Amino acid sequence: MATQVAPQAAGGMLRRVLEVAIDGYGRVPSARAVAARQLGRHDGLVDDAIEGVIDNHVRLAGAQGFVTNLGGVATLPVSIPANLTGTAIVQVRMIAAIAHLRGYDVNDNRVRTAIVMCLLGGEQVAKRITQGRLPTSPMAIATAPMFDAGLDARVAQEVVADLLARVGGKKAGLVVTKRIPLLGGGVGAVIDGLTTYQLGRYAKSELLTRRSLQR
Repeated sequence: MATQVAPQAAGGMLRRVLEVAIDGYGRVPSARAVAARQLGRHDGLVDDAIEGVIDNHVRLAGAQGFVTNLGGVATLPVSIPANLTGTAIVQVRMIAAIAHLRGYDVNDNRVRTAIVMCLLGGEQVAKRITQGRLPTSPMAIATAPMFDAGLDARVAQEVVADLLARVGGKKAGLVVTKRIPLLGGGVGAVIDGLTTYQLGRYAKSELLTRRSLQR
């Protein structure tokens, strides 16, 4: 099922994640607000602010990973989708904040496609490009001459399939471990935190400076 997600469903899921993560919702601050806060804390030094963004979101991912996996098998039907959505929001906001600090317009649909694509991570992006499933890198998509709706749908489908594969198929062993109360929470915290850290490093290396940041 993870490899056959309908493009419409994938796009709808990720659009909602993007809206919450980038634009903010309720008490959840926007990616721009997060970026501005870190920039202020680091005296306007962009690279230091990016490191602050990554560190903060690694902690957030680890915390929500622990909470949503703590109950063990009793909460498994609810906690898996909650964990996937929660982690995706944390990771998308982190990547969007990095993009903003590097001078990208996170309201631009091309940039939003690139942000979503970064959720795959460098290894998976390279693999899909080699296989012909994706045409180019997030950086190239973010700076393309025009928005490609078909490519956006394809990226959404690949990313949703990858997210689902994290709790099924090849990752089934991890799911079994998560069924053990307390131990499952610890595993969830470590895995979500480590994945978020890796994605943050990838986004920092991939989304090179676009223009001077206008604050």
